[in-house]
Amino acid sequence: MAKIAMKNPIVEMDGDEMTRVLWQWIKEDLILPYVDLKTEYYDLGLVNRDKTDDKVTSDAANANKKYKVGVKCATITPNAQRVEEYKLKQMWKSPNGTIRRILDGTVFRAPILAKGITPYIPGWKKPIVLARHAYGDVYSGVETRTRQGEKAYLVVEDEQGNVREKLLIQDFKNSDGIVQSVHNLDKSIESFARSCFNYALDVKMPLWFATKDTISKKYDHHFKDIFAEIFEREYKEKFAAAGIEYMYTLIDDAVARVVRSEGGILWACKNYDGDVMSDMVATAYGSLGLMTSVLVSPDGNYEFEAAHGTVTRHYYKHLKGEETSTNSVATIFAWTGALAKRGELDDIPALVEFAKKLERATVQTIEEGEMTGDLISLFHADGITPKKLSSREFLLAVKKRLEA
Repeated sequence: MAKIAMKNPIVEMDGDEMTRVLWQWIKEDLILPYVDLKTEYYDLGLVNRDKTDDKVTSDAANANKKYKVGVKCATITPNAQRVEEYKLKQMWKSPNGTIRRILDGTVFRAPILAKGITPYIPGWKKPIVLARHAYGDVYSGVETRTRQGEKAYLVVEDEQGNVREKLLIQDFKNSDGIVQSVHNLDKSIESFARSCFNYALDVKMPLWFATKDTISKKYDHHFKDIFAEIFEREYKEKFAAAGIEYMYTLIDDAVARVVRSEGGILWACKNYDGDVMSDMVATAYGSLGLMTSVLVSPDGNYEFEAAHGTVTRHYYKHLKGEETSTNSVATIFAWTGALAKRGELDDIPALVEFAKKLERATVQTIEEGEMTGDLISLFHADGITPKKLSSREFLLAVKKRLEA
């Protein structure tokens, strides 16, 4: 049969370790036989990021702005151990953080639900979608070590270089220490708020926004104020017409409410909170491998990715020639999300339908009892004994159902 033609490319961002291996297999088994795939390729593997002094990451993000749709493999954010392991020039920043900073969007993460996979929190009957602000905070932070006897200040200058404000952060008179500064932009917070309100209206979900404004009386409180002002001015009547609510609460209260809820909530978090809570929610639903993740910018750019890491332990088994049973579902859904969005923007219904069929085939494979090892203990369905498949066997089982 003829392959589905594409008009414009998807920006393809390759990654690291076991997910890089799965990336190639997914293309070979599930996409290239059916789609005349057009991509603009960027190798975001750690070796190439080091080789290009991380320029490849910003190049990929700017290409995403040009072509509107990107798909990204999981990548290593190096720590001191990785610097030594890969003999890096320096401890490069998170590529996800760089891409999010350039695209200035909101990350929406939602669980992939499959019959038979029971959440660890049994009360959760509906999806909980995490909306994570994708700019600023510690991901754009400036930090340093301090020595005993030094003082650290937060200094703000006006356009002429005159000091407008100088605040003592800490007098390190009794100990060495560390210091960090973070920032955000009103424009980015406003985009975050509107993205969340629009998404809530699209999916007809109540929106909860949570920070810690009782402690952070200027930084976090400013987020709260911007959300409240935009909601009152632009969205209050729309939410009432849609029959959904917007609620602000403290982050610790939100955690307690979410655990007691049945799901069906869009939970908006600042950048760091969203990073942590999205992993908690994903794992509680079953697995980080069963979570979609898409970065949406206010000017209509989309970057789809898997929400998990590079699966280092499986990669080193793979290098030894040993079989692995690595969950590829989130990476498959990153590709299907990008293909569907490309088809939607370019008016290619066949490409959208192909992406949806591939998603259905993937979920069907699990529901019929064939899955990777991480899901075996989570799967409970009457009359079905789950079968553990290797990484490649799972992809071929999906392929069989896709072709059917």
